[in-house]
Amino acid sequence: MAEFWLISAPGEKSNQQSWERMNTVTTKANLSSNFKFTIPDLKVGTLDALVSLSDELGKLDTFAESVLKKIAHSMSDMMEDSEDKVQENLLANGVDLVTYLTRFQWDMAKYPIQQSLHTLSEVMSKQISQIDTDLKARSVAYSNIKANLQGLERKAVGNLLTRTLTDIVNKDDFVLDSEYLTTLLVVVPKANYVMWQKTYESLSDLVVPRSTKKLMEDSEGGLFTVTLFKKAVDEFKAKARENKFVVREFNFNEKELQSEKEEMTRLAADKKQQYGPLLRWLKVNFSEAFIAWIHVKALRVFVESVLRYGLPVNFQALLLQPNKKSMKRLRDVLNALYKHLDGVAAASVADAVVDIPGLSVGNQDYYSYVYFKIDLNLIDQK
Repeated sequence: MAEFWLISAPGEKSNQQSWERMNTVTTKANLSSNFKFTIPDLKVGTLDALVSLSDELGKLDTFAESVLKKIAHSMSDMMEDSEDKVQENLLANGVDLVTYLTRFQWDMAKYPIQQSLHTLSEVMSKQISQIDTDLKARSVAYSNIKANLQGLERKAVGNLLTRTLTDIVNKDDFVLDSEYLTTLLVVVPKANYVMWQKTYESLSDLVVPRSTKKLMEDSEGGLFTVTLFKKAVDEFKAKARENKFVVREFNFNEKELQSEKEEMTRLAADKKQQYGPLLRWLKVNFSEAFIAWIHVKALRVFVESVLRYGLPVNFQALLLQPNKKSMKRLRDVLNALYKHLDGVAAASVADAVVDIPGLSVGNQDYYSYVYFKIDLNLIDQK
């Protein structure tokens, strides 16, 4: 997915001039695709409030992005599809993320501009926090069902020494309720089938003749039954080990086997039942969280622009989609275009030591113009 740069610069005689000036120098060299990013007239408040809010919004921005990534990860984990297929389901207001971002319009109904900046920030924070809380609860419930089901499924496809036997054995394969006799299960390597048939009766004097039967086999060997007297079990096991036959510890319990079958059926049904509603919830709340996140970005641009450029409010927010091969060149062009705004940053962006109250950006991200990155790659790379 795409990376965008959300920047702002002081308005000139008109914001249109500011836009045209930047647009001309960047598009002429095919450095980026540019879009106007319209932010309404918000209530400015006091300078102290702006400085405090700048720091809060920085944290909220990071938190919102982390919640979005968790939702996207949950969706990817559920759908078990390719990244492209999952990406198709990551929408905002019913459109893909690039379209929503490049056509951004402030949602007056959700975030009324008559409210203070602090109130708007709190509304967005509560909304994102609630989504995060709900996500944890819903994801844990589904993940537990999925993990338990996968555990049972893994047991059903393991080797003959460890796999579940619910779909292999039945009551008729065993001598049950006998005071003297018992039936053992023995794993025999394929290469030793002939040896088993020739020797199993002689591994103890108390083996029932012709009592062996192959129940199943996999790529490595087979699972055989053998019936013998209970008092000869230890002797038989020792002799079997010497001949590379492995006696599997197993006691036939019809109720336990039936319970395991029913548990797998129940978990599969629960997973199927929860899948649809949870996937719909993830889609809806991804959209809600993404919309809130972009509004947080808009708030940050507004606050940082007022702190940077002063009053009266007069700036133009711009959204740039850099050409991947020209990012460094685009940065150089922007630094040259706006170098008059901040001599220190323009002189040496990399080396400038910046400690300006209210500017919640790291040194490496400080430029002479307001800048925030928006990375739409919200799915973890596998």
